[in-house]
Amino acid sequence: MTLKIKSLNQYKKAYKKSVKDPEGFWAEQAATFKWKKKWRKTLQWEFKSPDVKWFVGGKLNITENCLDRHLKTRGDQVALIWEPNDPSQAYKEYTYKELHTEVCRFANVLKANNIKKGDRVCFYMPMVAELAIGVLACARIGAIHSVVFAGFSANALADRIKDATCKMVICSDFNARGAKNIPVKAVVDDALKMRCKSIETVLVHRNTGEKVKMKKGRDKWLHEELEGKRKTCKAEVMDSEDPLFILYTSGSTGKPKGVVHTCGGYMVYTSFSFKNVFQYEDGDVYWCTADIGWITGHSYIIYGPLLSGATTIMSEGVPTYPDAGRFWHICEKHKVNQFYTAPTAIRALMAKGDHWPTHYDLNNLKVLGTVGEPINEEAWNWYYDKIGKGKTPIVDTWWQTETGGIMISGMGDIHPLKATHAGFPLPGIQPCLVTPDGEEIKGNDVEGLLCVKFPWPSMIRTTYGDHERCRQVYFSAFEDMYFTGDGARRDENGMYRIIGRVDDVINVSGHRMGTAEVENAVNEHSNVVESAVVGYPHHIKGEGIYAYVITDGMVKDENKFRKEVLAVVTKEIGPIAKPDKIQLVSGLPKTRSGKIMRRILRKIASGDTSNLGDISTLLNPEVVEEVKKGAKVLLSNE
Repeated sequence: MTLKIKSLNQYKKAYKKSVKDPEGFWAEQAATFKWKKKWRKTLQWEFKSPDVKWFVGGKLNITENCLDRHLKTRGDQVALIWEPNDPSQAYKEYTYKELHTEVCRFANVLKANNIKKGDRVCFYMPMVAELAIGVLACARIGAIHSVVFAGFSANALADRIKDATCKMVICSDFNARGAKNIPVKAVVDDALKMRCKSIETVLVHRNTGEKVKMKKGRDKWLHEELEGKRKTCKAEVMDSEDPLFILYTSGSTGKPKGVVHTCGGYMVYTSFSFKNVFQYEDGDVYWCTADIGWITGHSYIIYGPLLSGATTIMSEGVPTYPDAGRFWHICEKHKVNQFYTAPTAIRALMAKGDHWPTHYDLNNLKVLGTVGEPINEEAWNWYYDKIGKGKTPIVDTWWQTETGGIMISGMGDIHPLKATHAGFPLPGIQPCLVTPDGEEIKGNDVEGLLCVKFPWPSMIRTTYGDHERCRQVYFSAFEDMYFTGDGARRDENGMYRIIGRVDDVINVSGHRMGTAEVENAVNEHSNVVESAVVGYPHHIKGEGIYAYVITDGMVKDENKFRKEVLAVVTKEIGPIAKPDKIQLVSGLPKTRSGKIMRRILRKIASGDTSNLGDISTLLNPEVVEEVKKGAKVLLSNE
């Protein structure tokens, strides 16, 4: 089995070995899996292109390691528990045998609908078990899955379908979310009107049973397609470096990037990181509350836990429905041992009052986790005291869509705990801090730009269809380093604290949103001439979206205008990208070369106007005072 670190001393030894002999270290971890053909070379790499390959020449299928290899020893163990949006409905359990059967049946549906190895399949689904099963079914036959978060708009969905030239979309009729049923199939229909020529088939899962339009010859009901399908499906032989999935992430330019992860390295690292960060033991019940539309759901709801033979929970709905005890009710009901959620959810539940967790038995919790953004100290303390009863360790995990797995974190109760600090790098991860000039900053009690100077198995291989973009975004800033885009601090003991993004990306509720992407959407309003979008501190989301907008002439009704802008952004991207604040301005502070000074706008949006630096060299310094006054009024109306 994969190395399971159980003490601080063992961690230090493993880390030292992983840096001294990374190829030997990762070859040992990889050898614990089922390979159809062993690799001939563990690692081949250079960051300049970039060109990174792990377990070169190795052949495998990741689903055989998630499912088949467990059938003899844990076939009757529960692999997946699905919790519905409405707690009055029954939850579902799938043993490893049952999950294997369902994956094979779904895989046979894909094959019957002309999906082959290398084809791209787009999922636009709520958090239902069929999403996890469908993802694994793609991997079973070598199709590349591209899961799009089901809160994105038709435009955003169409962009992702076209970029990946997907052959099929798999969706549901509606998404049950809290007290609402949200149309999903209708969004897919709208998206497919936007020249998505590659789509041949739409499979529709009957989730709520409400009526939807079905296009003859293209749209098919999933439950009808599953009827009579064989319960076995031979796993496709995949090369270690064959793509497993594409996942789109926002960047500092408007177009989302299709991050590509491959089969072998991703398999080895997600299992290793899952077991060690969460200190998972046989028989434990693990729950990650993320959506599979994001990388956390891929790595730590589906692949990491199933590769490790774990019992993993996936849940539909929101943390405050039907009330703010929902999370803790599920923890009590299923005797959850490891619980992994976002700081945004913790802050939202904090705001509902301390009494909610007291109604439930949380004594089975052994590890608490956070993901998506750095957790603030107040939320960390509440989580530790009210949920962990002052004794359950918190793992504040730092990683990215591009890293594939957790990079810096505590490991259960092995490492010391320190609020707001992610902790130490996992074995095999070699982070460093550098100056803007690329000079490495040695020692402790220092701050700089966070980079990684050696490859790890689950790292990004390319951005789909545009390898040059991958090089430019991640590998061009500093020679022979992967640049994370984050700033960080290393304390006197070597623990890392992530400070936040240094590029034009906002972290909204743990989800990265490119400012250019939001600005492009705002600018679609017919009365908008120009906009500038920045992040600002938000008591629930961590960061909110603040939009400064220049209009074409006077706006008679500002409230109506703001609602129109929000509707446009919702249409272009989705509700998640809606600005929290919209300030109308006559101009934006710009350099003489025309660059918007977002640094100044960020400070004003945060309410800090005490030191804006030298503005005398701006093209239009007089506009700063006007923006300050308008922001003061807007912020005082909260």
